[in-house]
Amino acid sequence: MITVSRTLRAIGVLVAVIATVAGCGLVSSSGTFRTASLPDGKKPLTGTDLVVTSKSFTEGVLLGKITATYLSSAGAKVTDLTGAPGSASSRQAQLNGDADILWEYTGTGWVTYHGESEVIADPQRLWERVRDVEKRDHDLDWLTPANFNDTYAFAASAATAKRLGVTTLSEVAKLPVGDRTFCVDDEFFSRSDGFLPMLQKYGIPYGTPNGVPAGNVTRMDAGVIYTSTNRSSPCNFGEVYTTDGRVKNLNLTVLTDDRKFFLPYSGTAVVRGSVLQAHPELRPLLGQVSSRLTDSIMQDLNGLVDIKGEDPSVVAYNWLKSEKLIT
Repeated sequence: MITVSRTLRAIGVLVAVIATVAGCGLVSSSGTFRTASLPDGKKPLTGTDLVVTSKSFTEGVLLGKITATYLSSAGAKVTDLTGAPGSASSRQAQLNGDADILWEYTGTGWVTYHGESEVIADPQRLWERVRDVEKRDHDLDWLTPANFNDTYAFAASAATAKRLGVTTLSEVAKLPVGDRTFCVDDEFFSRSDGFLPMLQKYGIPYGTPNGVPAGNVTRMDAGVIYTSTNRSSPCNFGEVYTTDGRVKNLNLTVLTDDRKFFLPYSGTAVVRGSVLQAHPELRPLLGQVSSRLTDSIMQDLNGLVDIKGEDPSVVAYNWLKSEKLIT
């Protein structure tokens, strides 16, 4: 999955924090987050110490920066450990009690953390299952998900989608074999919930003359897939993430997964149970953020970082200000 956030106010603080969490492998990202005030001037989190972490990809860092900025503006003293490398370090920090708040994805919780193979297509039902097992096993509270789903999808250039007359994966399956050309990365190609079982679900199995012959599939780096899909060469259809900024920037047409193969990856703020119990104000505050985040907004925010090169902390601050959540 994808990205968002970094910080720490002084080098001395940074060194101290890294030393504290070195045992779980967590390191802080560089940079700082900005702080402001809530529109009503209140500080409901005054006297509260919070550690916000995130994974290292753009969306994870952005979500962490938004959280650090907003909660700091609400009066909390926030330690920013966003941008932790890989998934394991930020997750382990939260499990160890070294981090309090982390944005996660329901699909990640279900498949990666709990090893479940059942495909639950309904986002609400999947969140409920993950919420319950995470509370039971780890005393982690998965708050109400945001309105974005950073899942796998296939896309085509707008011109190719129009030329072939496709808007769904079922329609792709009905195309002549020669038009069923795909670009995917190695990891997605080999996943148990990835490319090969997806083709099977849509009745066009890989490596068969009437399905998707091996020669119709080009495996490449994930970053190159977007430009290749935009050029429609060497493939008509490319693997994408639904909230990636390049989807909107390149005007790609995301195809509907009408047979509900891909698991939902709803973005969710996860808070340690003891922290939420001590500071119940976190639930409505984080709900203010979650309720405003959509696929389109995440594409815009991710694009500002990945395409325009803006600092995630600045993007987070400006978005919160534009939403009138801070002043």
